[in-house]
Amino acid sequence: LVDSMHERKNKMTELADAFIMAPGGAGSLEEFFEMYSWAQIGIHQKPIGVYNINGFFEPLQSLINHMIAEGFIDEKYRELAPLFDTKESLLEGLLNYQPLGVRKYD
Repeated sequence: LVDSMHERKNKMTELADAFIMAPGGAGSLEEFFEMYSWAQIGIHQKPIGVYNINGFFEPLQSLINHMIAEGFIDEKYRELAPLFDTKESLLEGLLNYQPLGVRKYD
């Protein structure tokens, strides 16, 4: 048991081998983007897979692509959290993940 959402996410990051985003609400999006940004800055190098059930996350992919086009996310992070349409492809993607480089801030 933990006392805060921040502690919960820290514990989740510590114990997890990978992260799977499934359809959910605002809390799920918040957790996803924290894991996504933490991967960018090197807090973790674990795979993130987005389970795109019935195309649910296509708008999320469009948003990330828009953020890249506008220069807010580096192009190399486009595939940091790929969409998978089946549980089999999701598992395969997580198992075959190769960590990306870490973003450094000056």
